[in-house]
Amino acid sequence: MSMHQQLDQLERLNAIGVALSSEQNTNRLLEIILLGAQELTHADGGTLYTINEQECLKFEILRNSTLNIALGGTTNQPIHFAPLPLYLENGTPNLNMVAAYCAIKQTTINIEDAYAPQQGFDFSGTRAFDARTGYHSQSFLTVPMRNHENEVIGVLQLINAKDSATQAIIPFSDSHQRLVESLASQAAIALSNHHLIEGLKSLFESFIKLIADAIDEKSPYTGGHCQRVPVLTMMLAEAANQSEHDAFKSFTLSAQELYELKIAAWLHDCGKVTTPESIMDKATKLETIFDRIHLIDERFELLKSQREANHLRKVIEAQTKGKLVNPKHLAHEINVIKKQLDDDKNFIRKVNYGSESMSTDDQARVREIANYQYQNEAGQS
Repeated sequence: MSMHQQLDQLERLNAIGVALSSEQNTNRLLEIILLGAQELTHADGGTLYTINEQECLKFEILRNSTLNIALGGTTNQPIHFAPLPLYLENGTPNLNMVAAYCAIKQTTINIEDAYAPQQGFDFSGTRAFDARTGYHSQSFLTVPMRNHENEVIGVLQLINAKDSATQAIIPFSDSHQRLVESLASQAAIALSNHHLIEGLKSLFESFIKLIADAIDEKSPYTGGHCQRVPVLTMMLAEAANQSEHDAFKSFTLSAQELYELKIAAWLHDCGKVTTPESIMDKATKLETIFDRIHLIDERFELLKSQREANHLRKVIEAQTKGKLVNPKHLAHEINVIKKQLDDDKNFIRKVNYGSESMSTDDQARVREIANYQYQNEAGQS
């Protein structure tokens, strides 16, 4: 391989590395890994496996250019092959399968000819596939994908390297192996970072939903509200995104913007966590732990008694000075005082309920009533 070709491969490896670090979609990320490895080695096909919780190699992406096979990833074509177990039912390592051996031993396997009898691996499945399709699986390069903690999280397997000039099947060279090992290392770290970010997102969303659940449980009057708002918000956003109406032709939200909107919808009521229940559940403006309108009623009754007493005191003072007092006129004046205070009390009761806003006149009247003076049991105003 010429120096120029080596530089081209390194530049392409760097470009793939940049793409890996910026990709946020898991399926596209996996495709970049496999297709990038095929491009670097001129491989006709390949498979990318990830290790699942059952300690099996799960088929994620499968490609074969000659057979025009493209499964998994963004193709929306499922892979129906069963995962490959790393350990047999009796607990012994599954060292007969190349991909499993690669993952267990954490070593690269470079096979020039899978049909050679001395390989020591079970290629019966591969040969059955070849017999069924007319394909010839010859050279294999199987590389473990190790993350930053040196743990194998997947396996990258390439099939049938091709000579770029003659298209003949050739073994994977040492140069190919080094390139794919470097790519597999970058890919594993990128994939781990992606999983960590997704895990943090999932944890963050769990906390948000827990807060929303707590808010809904906190108040029977808003039960289910925090659950419904995100659903309705996303329904409206999707409808606006897909609408062909003139008002929405220029409106579009990216996947990231839709995610941000969803988070905002979940968080829209988070302030209620610190809001006292006496405020959350208040049915009227004056209610705190109890509805203070009853306290206002008591003050009005006290005010009526004190004003009536003050009026009678003035009448007595006038009589002691020899002035005549008309009983009917006296009763009328006291009734006027009581009626005014009853009207004021009923007004306060009325505005305690109702809309969030009050007219300017009503606000002025509330301020006027607030200036009323009465004396407590200590004789203080």
